Amino acid sequence: MLNLAVFFGGRTAEHDVSIITGTQFIENADTQKYHIIPVYISREGLWYTGEALADAKFYLHPDFSRKGISRVWLSPEAGSRELMKKTAFGVKAVERIDVAAIAMHGMHGEDGTLQGLFELADIPYTSAGVGGSSAGMDKILSKAAFKGLGVPCLDAVYFERSEYEASKEDIARRVEEAFYYPVIVKPANLGSSIGIQKAHDRAELMDALALAASYDRRILVEPAIEKLREINCAVLGNGAEAQTSLLEQPLSKGEILDFADKYLPAQGGSKGMKSLDRILPAKLPEETEAEIKRYALEIFKGFDMKGVVRIDFMIDEATGKVYANEVNTIPGSFAFYLFEPAGLPYRQLIDRLVEGAQKRYREKSESKYAFDSAILQKVDMNSLKMPGLKGAGAKH
Repeated sequence: MLNLAVFFGGRTAEHDVSIITGTQFIENADTQKYHIIPVYISREGLWYTGEALADAKFYLHPDFSRKGISRVWLSPEAGSRELMKKTAFGVKAVERIDVAAIAMHGMHGEDGTLQGLFELADIPYTSAGVGGSSAGMDKILSKAAFKGLGVPCLDAVYFERSEYEASKEDIARRVEEAFYYPVIVKPANLGSSIGIQKAHDRAELMDALALAASYDRRILVEPAIEKLREINCAVLGNGAEAQTSLLEQPLSKGEILDFADKYLPAQGGSKGMKSLDRILPAKLPEETEAEIKRYALEIFKGFDMKGVVRIDFMIDEATGKVYANEVNTIPGSFAFYLFEPAGLPYRQLIDRLVEGAQKRYREKSESKYAFDSAILQKVDMNSLKMPGLKGAGAKH
């Protein structure tokens, strides 16, 4: 039986959403194939494991002193696959990880940081790699990548929090010189529509800038599409070997699709992204559907993605033009609801994620990481200078 560790929670504004995604994943995993190891990361960055953590209800009144829950950590050393804990007699291994399922959203989990730890420890994991995760998380980097791949996206003005705090009026003027109102203001490194606002004038712009700057040190502003239609497409696979999901049109109660639309349905009780009001499949002309799916596969391959990624698009209904909006490298609920109607149940989707993690790990293992350069043989150990390398000396 495979030891499958599911990581969720985290030091992010999307902490609660991650709990929903993680516990949903655990509920649907095949316990005949996997020994499930819940790994919850607190808002303070502390790691815990234990069976009780697999139940979403635990987090209504969490008690980490409960019997069976251990505070743990993972070493970054190559081959260090064991979750460790302190005991009265020293350090003890709690569980060994064969594959890590990353159900994290936002910073410190979806942005490549946790992926980097698993790369160092040689643990197969289900999400995109370090590069794809970091580029997908940062909306500014994503736009640059979209343009490089030939995928259309909206222009944007971007700046850092320090620039905004130094001269808020200058930032507002930069936005107004670039675009007509209304505009959309976004934190660059946040998901679930947190911190996003639409501004119709200078006063609303200043409010939106303050909100975005409170969530992130990098902010971007782009023109608002007045006749907007949002379309989401999930992709499952490994690089060029990938398939697209059904397309969905999420429905918003306001001018933009916000956090409440996604996770707080009117019926009460969130079931993650599955509970979102949507048209599924989206009703689109065949050529538009094909265009979106083509762009989605190109982005998935270009970002070197694996696992399940949801790519969000926008259609300007006044012109019919399609724009890539953002990449969700670990989408809410793993976007299983976009694959199930096409005949891929969540349980089988999980199997595909695990298989994909193992395949990418094998591919990594097949690459050479050693090169006999003979450089060290030429080192003068007395001076630590290497002939032919200018300025290569070292001083103690």
